[in-house]
Amino acid sequence: MSSDPSDSASPTADPDTFDVIVLGGGPAGENAAQYAIAGSDRTAALVEHELVGGECSYWACMPSKALLRPTQVLATATHMPGVQQHVTADHVDTPAVLARRDTFTSDHDDSSQVLWADAAGIDVIRGHGSLTGIRTVTVDGDHPRTLHARHAVVLATGTLATVPDLPGLRAALPWTSRDATNLRQIPRRVLLIGGGVVACETATWLRQLGAHEITVVVRGPRLLAQAESFASDAVAARMHARDVQVRFGTEVRSVARPDARDTGIGMIHGGPITVELTDGSTLEVDELVVAAGRRPTTDGLGLDSVGLATDGVVPVDDHLTVTGVDGTWLYAVGDVNGRAALTHMGKYQARVCGDVIAARAEDRPLGGSRYRASADHGQVPQVIFTAPEIASVGHTAASARDAGFDVEVLESDIDVAGAALHRDDFTGHAALVVDRATDVLLGATFVGAEVAELVHAATIAVVGKVPLDLLWHAVPAYPTISEVWLRLLETRHR
Repeated sequence: MSSDPSDSASPTADPDTFDVIVLGGGPAGENAAQYAIAGSDRTAALVEHELVGGECSYWACMPSKALLRPTQVLATATHMPGVQQHVTADHVDTPAVLARRDTFTSDHDDSSQVLWADAAGIDVIRGHGSLTGIRTVTVDGDHPRTLHARHAVVLATGTLATVPDLPGLRAALPWTSRDATNLRQIPRRVLLIGGGVVACETATWLRQLGAHEITVVVRGPRLLAQAESFASDAVAARMHARDVQVRFGTEVRSVARPDARDTGIGMIHGGPITVELTDGSTLEVDELVVAAGRRPTTDGLGLDSVGLATDGVVPVDDHLTVTGVDGTWLYAVGDVNGRAALTHMGKYQARVCGDVIAARAEDRPLGGSRYRASADHGQVPQVIFTAPEIASVGHTAASARDAGFDVEVLESDIDVAGAALHRDDFTGHAALVVDRATDVLLGATFVGAEVAELVHAATIAVVGKVPLDLLWHAVPAYPTISEVWLRLLETRHR
């Protein structure tokens, strides 16, 4: 055990003293707590002011994918002879889809998550936690407490949706991503602000759930600006084909909703909204969705009590230790540290962080790669569940060049037997970004129906730095969509 004098107390001596205190009960916080105490007699507290399980479980990943999956199934069915003849509608059964979504969010009941924490030896403490000094956390709520950590405090508070300060916008009570994923009413006419993942996925399910007029306002020249251009072009083309109007180079100038009122999450917040755009046009819509980015949840976190800035991301090193603080007791994982704002990356960081805390608590050296979060650096996988799907890992061609790499790009349409068998009229495209100096993959992108399962093979190739001449011997099974790997590698020999 550590020789720090603060470690000499018995784990059971003080109910307000724990070995590890985690602020934020989402997936990153849960994993950090679990890994920090697993297989030991260390204690952990998880401080959460909303629901244990966090944004992902109730307001983001789980409900959004529950809304998107039925639209994918319907699209496949309507492109499959022998099945399409029995599909009697061109849209999903909205009440049934919403009911299924609610099962995945447990109707916003976190009892099962609390039971999990209990079984893992983690105390759940309700309330808003904030730092008030070194290894010290104050929790407000019905039963205020001051907690002390023997070894570590972990910040896992995530991010919040931002609503720009535009004339009339905030007063109109627009939807954010939380409303969109938990919608109870389907707006007939809806405008979305933003061209990123949230906006594009939301437009996808809103169309299939029955919204008739959808307009997406994008400040820049294309959707999904961080993706390969062929991927964002494919999503824009599909939106156009489904009568979703996308206005590029356009912003909202002003918003007016005279009778705005908070009617509950996912409900239409009043009468029609009048929106004036910078292109000079005016729209009337029933609801407005703001998907204009997110900011770290650091408000009231007490960062200034330990000498840190109170706004912006919380900076960390590859051990996930917060920099700019004396000692190695404060950590930050997940979206709040700004490294990779994805649930799976937050969980990955949390596993590294938990292992680091455990090793330091036991005076073990931090040897080996498991104690460093290396995947955050150019090896991040992501799936965007639009129509079509985009699955990617690592660099795009543009980001690789910006990082100083001399790259070769191998591209191919996804035109293989497995794709044709998957559904009629399958269209897709794929690209590999190769470092000419080492002949290994820096990144990969796949676009097409249900290509999500292709990305893990690419992730292994990127992380493992597998040379292309060795990848040639990784034979894809026939007939699967994975055969596109063969086509991509063949482009070198044509």
